[in-house]
Amino acid sequence: MIDIDSWLKLFTERAEQNFPGRLHFLGLQGSYARGEAKDTSDIDIVVILDKFTADDLQKYRLMLDTLPEREKICGFVSGLDEILNWEPSDLFQFCYDTVPIIGNLDELFALIDTASVKRTVKIGACNIYHACVHNFLHEMDANILASLYKSAAFVIQAMYFLRTGHYVRKHSELSGLVTPDERRILTHKISEFDTSSRELFDWAGRTLHDEA
Repeated sequence: MIDIDSWLKLFTERAEQNFPGRLHFLGLQGSYARGEAKDTSDIDIVVILDKFTADDLQKYRLMLDTLPEREKICGFVSGLDEILNWEPSDLFQFCYDTVPIIGNLDELFALIDTASVKRTVKIGACNIYHACVHNFLHEMDANILASLYKSAAFVIQAMYFLRTGHYVRKHSELSGLVTPDERRILTHKISEFDTSSRELFDWAGRTLHDEA
């Protein structure tokens, strides 16, 4: 398992060396932020610079190539103006799932209202429904299906937030708080492709009707 604290310290040092005085925000997302990481988990890192040019994109890639666990690094990098003009429904999970290391996301939180969170649920359910149908008919890929179940977990986080005003970062904790229908999706283990696909398809369809 990666020592994420040591890794983040090195990442922060390299980022400050490559972009001196330009780091508006640096944070951690995903399983490492939730405390649910495994040996195979990606490192989801968020970097927001004062501005982000094509030259910066090249420099950032070269910086990543110098870091250990390069193949596991993913996440999001942006300029400040771009993220401030982002679609608010995309910002809900982005903001609530991010643990700050440098700076804060207060300016982005201010852009998220109830209507934005409702759009998060609706768009997420639409995307899962469509992708589930496509995968069932054409790709028949269990890995794609697993990623759709992961996406469903984020939709359920937003649904629970709408009901309670409380964001639960850990999926393991969330499963004990949601409805039985939602719990089945959160805790589902794919054992048979068709059966699992049908269950997710049915859930996405119900969610679309419930959130109409």
